[in-house]
Amino acid sequence: MLNNEADSSQGSGVSKKKGHLFVVSGPSGVGKTTLIERFLKEDSFSRFSISYTTRKQRASEVNGREYYFVDRDTFHKMITESHFLEWEEVHGQLYGTPQKEVLHALQQGIDLFLDIDVNGALKVKERYRNACLIFVEPRSQDDLMKRLALRGEKEISLRMKRVSQEMEKKYLFQYCIINDKLEVAYRDFFKIIEDVRREDNGKNHC
Repeated sequence: MLNNEADSSQGSGVSKKKGHLFVVSGPSGVGKTTLIERFLKEDSFSRFSISYTTRKQRASEVNGREYYFVDRDTFHKMITESHFLEWEEVHGQLYGTPQKEVLHALQQGIDLFLDIDVNGALKVKERYRNACLIFVEPRSQDDLMKRLALRGEKEISLRMKRVSQEMEKKYLFQYCIINDKLEVAYRDFFKIIEDVRREDNGKNHC
């Protein structure tokens, strides 16, 4: 558990308030990134945590903006050097959250958003107990399949097989949002963040 490291400023005369760690997860294509990006445009106290991945960079992506793109040898070296707060293999590709960058941002009082898979989110909660886990789910699996198709995703059947496994774990999250209508989902997302900031206390709302 990393709370001792994250709370190292206590006892040294430093009273600076630490940032909140919001971990947003759910099935691929459910709209997690859309919710996070919209919030970050409206909020100057938050930042997006950029993960490392071994998957190929898409034409619309910029290295260091959506992800840090590395090869598998580099990723495995980073694992052995304890670089990651968590890492997972998803659809044959590796994804990892940089530990040092996350803890540094929180110690500076910056609220940080992670957009990671369900298993990775639960690992973060194990290591950083103050993390706020938000699960975003689709209205239905049929609706999610349509979203993936419109997005041009390949191997949709493989992704949908994983959805059932992810949905079974949503009750382990503190908050759940159904992304049926974007405006309603964003309102719920915004309210969760504001409530956590006010209370500094997560409550189970699934």
